[in-house]
Amino acid sequence: MIDEQHLLNYPIPEIRQVLRWQDVALYNLSVGLGQDPMDKAQLPYTYEPQMTALPSMPVVLGYPGFWLKAPDTGVDWVKVVHGEQSLILHRPVPVSGEIIGRSSVTGIVDRGPGKGALIYSDRVVLDAATGEKIATLESTTFARGDGGFGGKPGPVKPPHPEPKGAPEITCDLATRPEQAAYYRLNGDFNPLHIDPDVATKAGFPRPILHGLCTFGVVCHALLREMCGYDAARFGRMDLRFSSPVYPGETIRTEIWREEGGAAFRARVVERDIVVVSNGRFRFA
Repeated sequence: MIDEQHLLNYPIPEIRQVLRWQDVALYNLSVGLGQDPMDKAQLPYTYEPQMTALPSMPVVLGYPGFWLKAPDTGVDWVKVVHGEQSLILHRPVPVSGEIIGRSSVTGIVDRGPGKGALIYSDRVVLDAATGEKIATLESTTFARGDGGFGGKPGPVKPPHPEPKGAPEITCDLATRPEQAAYYRLNGDFNPLHIDPDVATKAGFPRPILHGLCTFGVVCHALLREMCGYDAARFGRMDLRFSSPVYPGETIRTEIWREEGGAAFRARVVERDIVVVSNGRFRFA
Protein backbone atom coordinates (compact mmCIF):
# COMPACT_ATOMS: atom_id res chain seq x y z
CA MET A 1 0.00 0.00 0.00
CA ILE A 2 1.14 3.54 -0.75
CA ASP A 3 2.61 5.54 2.14
CA GLU A 4 1.92 9.06 0.87
CA GLN A 5 4.67 10.91 2.74
CA HIS A 6 7.24 8.25 1.94
CA LEU A 7 6.39 8.40 -1.76
CA LEU A 8 6.34 12.22 -1.85
CA ASN A 9 9.87 12.20 -0.42
CA TYR A 10 11.07 9.16 -2.32
CA PRO A 11 14.79 9.45 -3.13
CA ILE A 12 14.68 9.05 -6.91
CA PRO A 13 18.36 8.96 -7.91
CA GLU A 14 19.90 11.81 -9.88
CA ILE A 15 21.10 10.43 -13.20
CA ARG A 16 24.18 11.50 -15.14
CA GLN A 17 24.24 10.28 -18.72
CA VAL A 18 26.88 10.62 -21.42
CA LEU A 19 25.06 11.34 -24.66
CA ARG A 20 26.43 10.28 -28.07
CA TRP A 21 25.05 10.78 -31.56
CA GLN A 22 24.42 7.01 -31.63
CA ASP A 23 22.02 7.39 -28.68
CA VAL A 24 20.15 10.11 -30.55
CA ALA A 25 19.93 7.94 -33.66
CA LEU A 26 18.66 4.98 -31.62
CA TYR A 27 15.92 7.07 -30.06
CA ASN A 28 14.84 8.57 -33.37
CA LEU A 29 14.75 5.15 -35.05
CA SER A 30 12.95 3.57 -32.08
CA VAL A 31 9.97 5.92 -32.48
CA GLY A 32 9.74 5.18 -36.20
CA LEU A 33 11.82 7.68 -38.11
CA GLY A 34 13.71 6.36 -41.13
CA GLN A 35 11.05 3.91 -42.33
CA ASP A 36 11.10 5.59 -45.74
CA PRO A 37 14.76 5.60 -46.89
CA MET A 38 13.93 8.06 -49.69
CA ASP A 39 12.46 10.73 -47.40
CA LYS A 40 15.32 13.26 -47.31
CA ALA A 41 13.48 15.43 -44.80
CA GLN A 42 14.10 12.74 -42.17
CA LEU A 43 17.83 12.37 -42.88
CA PRO A 44 18.88 14.85 -40.15
CA TYR A 45 17.24 12.47 -37.66
CA THR A 46 18.89 9.28 -38.95
CA TYR A 47 22.22 10.25 -40.55
CA GLU A 48 25.23 11.21 -38.42
CA PRO A 49 26.74 14.10 -40.50
CA GLN A 50 23.68 16.21 -39.68
CA MET A 51 22.30 14.35 -36.65
CA THR A 52 19.43 16.14 -34.89
CA ALA A 53 17.49 14.96 -31.83
CA LEU A 54 13.74 14.58 -32.14
CA PRO A 55 12.25 17.19 -29.76
CA SER A 56 10.65 14.45 -27.63
CA MET A 57 14.00 12.83 -26.80
CA PRO A 58 14.28 14.42 -23.31
CA VAL A 59 11.74 11.82 -22.11
CA VAL A 60 14.61 9.28 -22.16
CA LEU A 61 17.40 11.61 -20.97
CA GLY A 62 18.47 11.44 -17.35
CA TYR A 63 15.79 8.77 -16.95
CA PRO A 64 15.98 7.09 -13.50
CA GLY A 65 14.52 3.79 -14.72
CA PHE A 66 11.36 2.08 -13.59
CA TRP A 67 11.84 3.13 -9.98
CA LEU A 68 8.17 2.49 -9.09
CA LYS A 69 8.95 -1.23 -9.33
CA ALA A 70 11.01 -1.02 -6.12
CA PRO A 71 9.17 -2.81 -3.26
CA ASP A 72 9.52 0.12 -0.85
CA THR A 73 7.38 2.41 -3.07
CA GLY A 74 4.29 0.45 -2.03
CA VAL A 75 3.01 0.58 -5.62
CA ASP A 76 1.52 -2.41 -7.47
CA TRP A 77 3.88 -1.89 -10.41
CA VAL A 78 2.24 -4.49 -12.67
CA LYS A 79 -0.88 -2.30 -12.87
CA VAL A 80 0.94 0.98 -13.49
CA VAL A 81 0.25 2.81 -16.77
CA HIS A 82 1.32 6.20 -18.07
CA GLY A 83 -1.54 8.70 -17.82
CA GLU A 84 -0.29 12.10 -19.02
CA GLN A 85 2.92 13.64 -20.28
CA SER A 86 4.12 17.20 -20.73
CA LEU A 87 7.37 18.33 -22.40
CA ILE A 88 8.71 21.88 -22.28
CA LEU A 89 11.87 22.56 -24.29
CA HIS A 90 14.11 25.37 -23.02
CA ARG A 91 16.71 24.93 -25.76
CA PRO A 92 17.43 22.52 -28.64
CA VAL A 93 18.31 19.01 -27.48
CA PRO A 94 22.06 18.34 -27.83
CA VAL A 95 23.40 15.29 -29.67
CA SER A 96 26.47 14.83 -27.46
CA GLY A 97 27.75 15.77 -24.03
CA GLU A 98 26.82 14.93 -20.44
CA ILE A 99 23.23 15.19 -19.25
CA ILE A 100 21.81 15.38 -15.71
CA GLY A 101 18.27 14.28 -14.86
CA ARG A 102 16.67 15.27 -11.54
CA SER A 103 13.29 13.67 -10.80
CA SER A 104 10.83 14.09 -7.95
CA VAL A 105 7.28 13.17 -6.96
CA THR A 106 5.18 16.34 -6.80
CA GLY A 107 1.74 15.04 -5.82
CA ILE A 108 -0.44 11.98 -5.18
CA VAL A 109 -4.20 11.71 -5.61
CA ASP A 110 -6.24 8.89 -4.04
CA ARG A 111 -9.19 8.12 -6.31
CA GLY A 112 -10.61 5.62 -3.83
CA PRO A 113 -10.80 1.83 -3.38
CA GLY A 114 -10.84 0.05 -6.72
CA LYS A 115 -10.30 3.33 -8.60
CA GLY A 116 -6.53 3.65 -8.41
CA ALA A 117 -4.23 6.55 -7.62
CA LEU A 118 -2.55 9.32 -9.61
CA ILE A 119 1.15 9.96 -9.04
CA TYR A 120 2.44 13.29 -10.35
CA SER A 121 6.17 13.65 -10.97
CA ASP A 122 8.56 15.90 -12.82
CA ARG A 123 12.08 15.72 -14.20
CA VAL A 124 14.43 18.54 -15.11
CA VAL A 125 17.01 17.69 -17.77
CA LEU A 126 20.18 19.80 -17.61
CA ASP A 127 23.44 20.23 -19.48
CA ALA A 128 26.05 19.00 -17.00
CA ALA A 129 28.76 21.32 -18.34
CA THR A 130 26.77 24.55 -17.99
CA GLY A 131 23.89 23.72 -15.65
CA GLU A 132 21.54 25.11 -18.32
CA LYS A 133 18.06 23.61 -18.51
CA ILE A 134 17.34 21.61 -21.64
CA ALA A 135 13.82 20.46 -20.82
CA THR A 136 11.23 20.12 -18.10
CA LEU A 137 9.03 17.02 -18.07
CA GLU A 138 5.81 16.56 -16.10
CA SER A 139 4.18 13.13 -15.89
CA THR A 140 1.06 11.56 -14.45
CA THR A 141 1.24 7.87 -13.60
CA PHE A 142 -2.03 5.97 -13.14
CA ALA A 143 -1.46 3.36 -10.43
CA ARG A 144 -4.56 1.27 -11.17
CA GLY A 145 -4.14 -1.05 -8.19
CA ASP A 146 -3.38 1.48 -5.46
CA GLY A 147 -6.51 3.48 -4.63
CA GLY A 148 -7.90 3.62 -1.12
CA PHE A 149 -4.68 4.32 0.81
CA GLY A 150 -6.25 7.22 2.74
CA GLY A 151 -4.88 10.10 0.68
CA LYS A 152 -6.50 13.28 -0.62
CA PRO A 153 -8.89 13.08 -3.63
CA GLY A 154 -7.28 16.11 -5.29
CA PRO A 155 -6.31 18.47 -6.68
CA VAL A 156 -6.49 16.74 -10.07
CA LYS A 157 -4.68 18.37 -12.98
CA PRO A 158 -7.34 19.59 -15.47
CA PRO A 159 -6.88 18.41 -19.08
CA HIS A 160 -6.78 20.75 -22.06
CA PRO A 161 -10.22 20.96 -23.69
CA GLU A 162 -10.85 18.72 -26.68
CA PRO A 163 -11.12 20.46 -30.07
CA LYS A 164 -14.41 20.53 -31.95
CA GLY A 165 -15.16 19.80 -35.59
CA ALA A 166 -13.08 17.95 -38.16
CA PRO A 167 -9.28 18.18 -37.94
CA GLU A 168 -7.47 20.42 -40.42
CA ILE A 169 -4.53 18.05 -40.76
CA THR A 170 -4.12 14.28 -40.36
CA CYS A 171 -0.84 12.40 -40.33
CA ASP A 172 -0.66 8.59 -40.40
CA LEU A 173 2.54 6.99 -39.08
CA ALA A 174 2.96 3.24 -38.85
CA THR A 175 4.53 1.47 -35.89
CA ARG A 176 6.43 -1.78 -36.35
CA PRO A 177 5.61 -5.14 -34.68
CA GLU A 178 8.99 -5.14 -32.89
CA GLN A 179 8.99 -1.41 -32.05
CA ALA A 180 8.55 -1.86 -28.29
CA ALA A 181 11.59 -4.16 -28.25
CA TYR A 182 13.63 -1.37 -29.87
CA TYR A 183 12.20 1.42 -27.75
CA ARG A 184 13.06 -0.29 -24.45
CA LEU A 185 16.77 0.01 -25.38
CA ASN A 186 16.43 3.71 -24.51
CA GLY A 187 16.26 2.60 -20.86
CA ASP A 188 12.60 1.80 -20.14
CA PHE A 189 12.75 -1.89 -19.23
CA ASN A 190 9.22 -2.34 -17.91
CA PRO A 191 8.47 -5.97 -18.90
CA LEU A 192 4.86 -5.00 -19.70
CA HIS A 193 6.15 -4.02 -23.13
CA ILE A 194 7.92 -7.26 -24.03
CA ASP A 195 6.83 -10.15 -21.77
CA PRO A 196 3.45 -11.69 -22.74
CA ASP A 197 2.96 -13.16 -19.25
CA VAL A 198 3.39 -9.75 -17.58
CA ALA A 199 1.03 -8.18 -20.13
CA THR A 200 -1.59 -10.85 -19.34
CA LYS A 201 -1.30 -10.20 -15.59
CA ALA A 202 -1.81 -6.50 -16.28
CA GLY A 203 -5.00 -7.24 -18.22
CA PHE A 204 -3.73 -6.87 -21.79
CA PRO A 205 -3.91 -9.57 -24.49
CA ARG A 206 -0.31 -8.92 -25.52
CA PRO A 207 2.57 -6.52 -24.78
CA ILE A 208 1.69 -2.89 -25.39
CA LEU A 209 3.75 -0.07 -26.85
CA HIS A 210 5.40 2.24 -24.33
CA GLY A 211 3.26 5.32 -23.78
CA LEU A 212 6.36 7.44 -24.35
CA CYS A 213 6.97 5.68 -27.66
CA THR A 214 3.46 6.76 -28.70
CA PHE A 215 4.46 10.23 -27.44
CA GLY A 216 7.46 10.15 -29.79
CA VAL A 217 5.35 9.06 -32.77
CA VAL A 218 2.92 11.94 -32.17
CA CYS A 219 5.88 14.33 -31.73
CA HIS A 220 7.13 13.17 -35.14
CA ALA A 221 3.73 13.96 -36.66
CA LEU A 222 3.69 17.45 -35.11
CA LEU A 223 7.29 18.09 -36.15
CA ARG A 224 6.45 17.12 -39.74
CA GLU A 225 3.12 18.89 -40.10
CA MET A 226 3.64 22.00 -37.93
CA CYS A 227 7.41 22.60 -38.11
CA GLY A 228 8.50 21.18 -41.48
CA TYR A 229 11.01 18.98 -39.61
CA ASP A 230 12.70 22.07 -38.08
CA ALA A 231 13.32 20.99 -34.47
CA ALA A 232 14.22 24.57 -33.44
CA ARG A 233 10.56 25.60 -33.93
CA PHE A 234 9.27 22.99 -31.47
CA GLY A 235 8.48 24.40 -28.03
CA ARG A 236 6.07 22.30 -26.00
CA MET A 237 3.60 19.43 -26.13
CA ASP A 238 1.12 18.10 -23.57
CA LEU A 239 -1.17 15.10 -23.91
CA ARG A 240 -3.23 12.49 -22.12
CA PHE A 241 -2.89 8.77 -22.89
CA SER A 242 -6.41 7.43 -23.49
CA SER A 243 -5.78 3.84 -24.57
CA PRO A 244 -2.78 1.61 -25.27
CA VAL A 245 -1.26 1.06 -28.70
CA TYR A 246 -0.18 -2.41 -29.79
CA PRO A 247 3.07 -2.57 -31.76
CA GLY A 248 2.36 -2.80 -35.48
CA GLU A 249 -0.64 -0.47 -35.43
CA THR A 250 -0.91 2.83 -37.33
CA ILE A 251 -1.18 6.04 -35.31
CA ARG A 252 -3.17 8.83 -36.96
CA THR A 253 -2.49 12.25 -35.44
CA GLU A 254 -5.36 14.71 -35.95
CA ILE A 255 -4.41 18.41 -35.74
CA TRP A 256 -6.36 21.65 -35.33
CA ARG A 257 -4.31 24.83 -35.81
CA GLU A 258 -4.47 27.43 -33.01
CA GLU A 259 -2.74 30.72 -32.38
CA GLY A 260 0.79 29.86 -31.31
CA GLY A 261 0.45 26.16 -32.05
CA ALA A 262 -2.22 23.50 -32.32
CA ALA A 263 -4.62 21.18 -30.55
CA PHE A 264 -4.29 17.50 -31.37
CA ARG A 265 -5.34 13.96 -30.61
CA ALA A 266 -4.37 10.59 -32.03
CA ARG A 267 -6.17 7.36 -32.83
CA VAL A 268 -5.23 3.85 -33.91
CA VAL A 269 -6.45 3.46 -37.47
CA GLU A 270 -6.97 -0.30 -37.37
CA ARG A 271 -9.29 -0.22 -34.33
CA ASP A 272 -10.54 3.40 -34.67
CA ILE A 273 -9.78 4.00 -30.99
CA VAL A 274 -8.51 7.30 -29.59
CA VAL A 275 -5.15 6.62 -27.92
CA VAL A 276 -4.06 10.22 -27.21
CA SER A 277 -6.43 13.02 -26.20
CA ASN A 278 -6.44 16.58 -24.86
CA GLY A 279 -3.24 17.43 -26.72
CA ARG A 280 -1.67 20.87 -27.07
CA PHE A 281 1.40 21.87 -29.09
CA ARG A 282 3.19 25.21 -28.89
CA PHE A 283 5.92 26.69 -31.06
CA ALA A 284 9.22 27.71 -29.46
